[in-house]
Amino acid sequence: MDTIFAVSSGQPPAAIAVLRLSGPGAFDAVRALAGDVPAPRQAALRALRHDGELLDRALVLIFPGPRSATGEDLAELHLHGGRAVVRAVEVSLAAMPGLRSAEPGEFTRRALANGRIDLSEAEGLGDLLMAETEAQRRAAIRSAEGAVRREVEGWASRTLMIAAQIEAMLDHSDEEDVDAEAEALPAIRMSALALADEIVAIVAQPTVERLRDGIRVVLAGPPNAGKSTLLNAMTDRSAAIVSPIAGTTRDRIEAPVVRDGIAWLLIDTAGLTETADPVERIGVGLARDAMGEADILLWLGDEAPPEHPAVIHLLPRSDEAGRERALGRTAVSAATGEGMAELWSTMAELGASLLPGDRLALNRRQRDLAALAGTALRAAASEADMLLVAEQLRSALRAFDAITGRADVEAMLDALFSRFCIGK
Repeated sequence: MDTIFAVSSGQPPAAIAVLRLSGPGAFDAVRALAGDVPAPRQAALRALRHDGELLDRALVLIFPGPRSATGEDLAELHLHGGRAVVRAVEVSLAAMPGLRSAEPGEFTRRALANGRIDLSEAEGLGDLLMAETEAQRRAAIRSAEGAVRREVEGWASRTLMIAAQIEAMLDHSDEEDVDAEAEALPAIRMSALALADEIVAIVAQPTVERLRDGIRVVLAGPPNAGKSTLLNAMTDRSAAIVSPIAGTTRDRIEAPVVRDGIAWLLIDTAGLTETADPVERIGVGLARDAMGEADILLWLGDEAPPEHPAVIHLLPRSDEAGRERALGRTAVSAATGEGMAELWSTMAELGASLLPGDRLALNRRQRDLAALAGTALRAAASEADMLLVAEQLRSALRAFDAITGRADVEAMLDALFSRFCIGK
């Protein structure tokens, strides 16, 4: 296996650049540059030389495998972070036999292959690298620290206990009392059904993708209701064109916003009206589609809002003369800021149920596999043939193995680690 190397501390220039090496030739490469290696896990200052030329004076650390981040011999060179310094050391390493630059995510992929982490932890680490909000960071940390793995291992352990009872019945079906089997089966079925219900409840919870994609908030209403003005105020920038001319907005305008650690996707839409203009008619259709997809609907019309599970009826331009306050409407003004804090607070209350919070959050891949396991366990609880019950339990176990990466998921791994930066 090749020994890989890459800068893991971000692109230079910087005060310090941490260059990592992992693989069977990591320590020999360090000796070639530094003359010797320090004691494991103890930093030491070394002069790095190539062909007698001083490249840099760096801190050197080594971590013998398998007790390292990758499960292999791993070394770190803490260099001065100038581009020329880093490049000189990389060129020297690339000239050594068996060494090459790492591919994106290759350090983490080796950690997975060597059993230092499981697939769910690797996915959590990938989410952590991409985290832009506090909510994303918290969910990613839980996954990277093994929350999903521990939950799935618990499910698998309970499934194995059920499967062991079924296998025992099958192995000794000619010897055991039929009445004893009949008495044991209801409890076994109940255990499988209870586990299936538990899994289904977690599958029904919001996924981690919701944290990344944001809560979809659609601003809708008739033309010139103040939707674009409100969008600009909520995003604190000119995201949409504002004009007194009706029908200015023809398309959906999406504006991502992060507020109080939560990602939102605000969507401005065309005014809802009957029109002969074919372009405006397309815009109205897109607006209605957006309303159907909305997590939260902000309705700016004077008439009653359309049916929606989470709708906030607004009174826009509340600072203008003659705007009468009405019960059940939230008065907002983009000009004065009136009601804006209340609007965000109400949105946060409605959006709380759409986010995982401190609950276990699965990604879509994990959720789909957990759902398959739940379906198999339900089937096991209802099957009359013990052979079919055993097969359904084995299906559930295969799904659990796929979540943690014990099953063959090579194509998924390629997609996962392509998101990682080089050096991770």
